[in-house]
Amino acid sequence: MTTTSRAPSVTVIVNTYNWASALNLSVRSLMRQTDRDFEIVIADDGSKDETKRLVDSLAAETDLTVTHVWHEDIGFRRTQILNKAIQASRGDYLIFLDGDCITQPDFIRRHRQLAKPSYLVTGSRIMLGPDLSAALCERGAVDFGALRRNALRYRASGDLAKVIPLFVRLPDASFRNYRKFTWRRVKGCNIGCWKQDALKIGGYDEGLTGWGHEDVDFVFRMYEAGVERRSGTWATEVLHIWHKMADRSKADGNWQIVLERMKKSVRQ
Repeated sequence: MTTTSRAPSVTVIVNTYNWASALNLSVRSLMRQTDRDFEIVIADDGSKDETKRLVDSLAAETDLTVTHVWHEDIGFRRTQILNKAIQASRGDYLIFLDGDCITQPDFIRRHRQLAKPSYLVTGSRIMLGPDLSAALCERGAVDFGALRRNALRYRASGDLAKVIPLFVRLPDASFRNYRKFTWRRVKGCNIGCWKQDALKIGGYDEGLTGWGHEDVDFVFRMYEAGVERRSGTWATEVLHIWHKMADRSKADGNWQIVLERMKKSVRQ
């Protein structure tokens, strides 16, 4: 792990579990950011030693601070490991990123431009197909110039769900501000918020275990605490590496908990 003499302004928290080749792409994309005033905290939900070895190797290659936060694997406990990562973070602003997502080179800079007091930013993603995903994982790096040159071909083959966000950025403007809460389009793989706001609501609800809706709950409880939502679409898109669907057996139960909270909202 590298160290710096002062705390960075941004902490990127990367959630991962036993998929080193995807995490490698994710972290290497962060290492190529045009904005360098940030640190990386890996929130590891119980991966085996391969992930730690990868994190140690990547940390040795970069001047960015890379911290590995891990706990024992006793089931899907994403909420708990994210809270541990929040506690380990030193930045004033947090960006949550999943370890199966690749950032474009201006990702940090765009998030910083959209960050405003008492707001959080929910970004979006570009889904990759299985063939391109496998090729990138095997290669271990993304050439964004080549990706853009071949974007239409990838789109035609189904390996790229969207093309325009690779080329177009829309500015910060009032259209990004949500007028009321909605759970739609909340993607936990791409959320930015102030650390003090996350701490104010106690972070993620650790009572939500298993895959499903913990990010909607996080954004909703922020809203209840007076933190408004902004859209990061057309500015902060990440590339989401294809993978098989996660076990969703807990999703319905989690959703009922979140839905009951929304029904009791004092702001709705």
